[in-house]
Amino acid sequence: MSAEKDRADIVDFIAQDNPLAAIRMDEIFSAAVGRLAEHPLLGRSGQIPGTRELIPHESYRLVYEVQADTVWILALVHTARLWPPARS
Repeated sequence: MSAEKDRADIVDFIAQDNPLAAIRMDEIFSAAVGRLAEHPLLGRSGQIPGTRELIPHESYRLVYEVQADTVWILALVHTARLWPPARS
């Protein structure tokens, strides 16, 4: 699952009950990514080696990695979800 799909799924889920809240949450996610573009080490060390995590909202964790001058967004997960996912 890609971070883009994670984001779309989250926004769609919120929009079912509150379209304005979904727009606000999407803006929060966008702002977090913008901050990472300027300050890639802003987040804490991630639970998966080589990753970092930023909490753009108390309910969501943005998982990313930094390679040279590029920030790769790997996942956007609800903080209630098991992270990292269990290996099968």
